[in-house]
Amino acid sequence: MCKCNKDIFAITIIMKASALNILNTLREHGFIALFVGGCVRDLLMGREPEDFDIATNASPAQVMQIFQRTIPVGVQFGIVIVLMKGAKFEVAQFRDATDPANYLRHDALHRDFTINGMFYDPDTEQVFDYVGGQHDIDRRLIRGIENPYARFVEDRLRMMRAIRFAVTRDYHIEAETFAAIQELAPQISSVSVERIRDELLKILMSPHPERGLRLLDETGLLAPILPEITALKGLPQPEQFHPEGDVLTHTLLMLQHLARSSGGKGGANPELAMGVLLHDVGKPQTFTRTDRIRFHDHAHVGAAIAENLCLRLKFSLKATEKITTLVKEHLKFFDAEQMKKSTLKRFLRQEHLADLLELHRLDCLASNKDLSHYHFCLARLEEFRNEKDMIRPPQLISGQDLIQLGIAPGPIFRQLLEYIEDAQLEGSISTRQQALELVKEIRHTLSIE
Repeated sequence: MCKCNKDIFAITIIMKASALNILNTLREHGFIALFVGGCVRDLLMGREPEDFDIATNASPAQVMQIFQRTIPVGVQFGIVIVLMKGAKFEVAQFRDATDPANYLRHDALHRDFTINGMFYDPDTEQVFDYVGGQHDIDRRLIRGIENPYARFVEDRLRMMRAIRFAVTRDYHIEAETFAAIQELAPQISSVSVERIRDELLKILMSPHPERGLRLLDETGLLAPILPEITALKGLPQPEQFHPEGDVLTHTLLMLQHLARSSGGKGGANPELAMGVLLHDVGKPQTFTRTDRIRFHDHAHVGAAIAENLCLRLKFSLKATEKITTLVKEHLKFFDAEQMKKSTLKRFLRQEHLADLLELHRLDCLASNKDLSHYHFCLARLEEFRNEKDMIRPPQLISGQDLIQLGIAPGPIFRQLLEYIEDAQLEGSISTRQQALELVKEIRHTLSIE
């Protein structure tokens, strides 16, 4: 056992007074209570923990009696969430609370990795480390506790967690632990898709998402989780546009640039991260080689694949729509300079433009580094914003106006109203009277009734 850096613990405990309050309340009721897991790891690393977990010999029923606001999320596993001052704290019963002589050691031996298997007593400032967690922090090593194979069988999601911890902290995975993941990788499919999705996003939003994807591939986890991405391996691209290599290499470079754009700290929004991962997912199905390698309509094919993938991983409908849009629209920047003014304005006013621009920028940086289309769109966007009515002009006429002009309701209404808006966006009309005159002209030309 050892003493920890008092200043680090003191500062963070003050910031997390609610967690200390819960721990002390349990002790006042006669129970043993210690901080455990990730918060101890982070404090030893000099980082502020994102959350504080507490281990105790109190049963879930006793915890729920002591605290007024609780959520019994995993009572069958001895876990209760205690709510305090808007925060959630996980309180877990020792795995063998009936053996006071060995409950800490027994509990530690069934946690996932050595760096997560330590306990801390804030009163004595003492760390209880039965698994060599501190040594592995010094070695920057992710190591399954005692028997990695057994730890992964207990919860197969731990295989993805090993990779997530490695890329979020820039650690290496110990050889026996790595081998156990490779052996059990096909069994990841037994884990719920929601848990897989959440771990995948944490990897993609880490400081080293490209390394995370490589580790998923090297361990054999990528194929059962994302077969659409393994299909990108070795798929050639035209060298004049993609000197970096195959489609997977290009995607990995984009992920690397994505992390760099946030200062190397990760944290990109999840939809953009998924958009980067999936933007070229349609290329395997559209690959042809004639005068050169081509991927005809791969953005639209990829959008359909991305939508199915998002539904499979149970993304929300809103997130699925955004990810699908990013994939479908990512090539349109290459046509921006040839677009009509109205078409370009519509393109540049869409809801997800900021992420689309960033996706395009990353796409260019990871290929031929030609950012001319990106800068063109930024310049035109600024220009349009300075124009009167910008790129979202007010509606000059409505369907009721068309009826009053003697036009029968139907699909023609939408076409006419879009035509009027096109004229506004082009700058050829700006008043209601001009819009009505334009409709009359169109009606006469096309003999619309």
